[in-house]
Amino acid sequence: MPTLFRFLVICAVIGGSIYGAMWALALFVSPQPREITIRIPSERINPPVTGNPVTGNPATGNPPVTGSLKQ
Repeated sequence: MPTLFRFLVICAVIGGSIYGAMWALALFVSPQPREITIRIPSERINPPVTGNPVTGNPATGNPPVTGSLKQ
């Protein structure tokens, strides 16, 4: 029985020291705010046009273009 008690005490001391270290980090260390830039590929913002622009794309529900396509 003393071996089990010794093992439990050692586990409690290790767990308590880990908890104390985490508590100290959370209390005394504060994050410094900074600006973050995230690059988003243009394909996600403006997806490429698929299908025939004159007849429309039935898969996406785009209606056909009316009028002249000449510039």
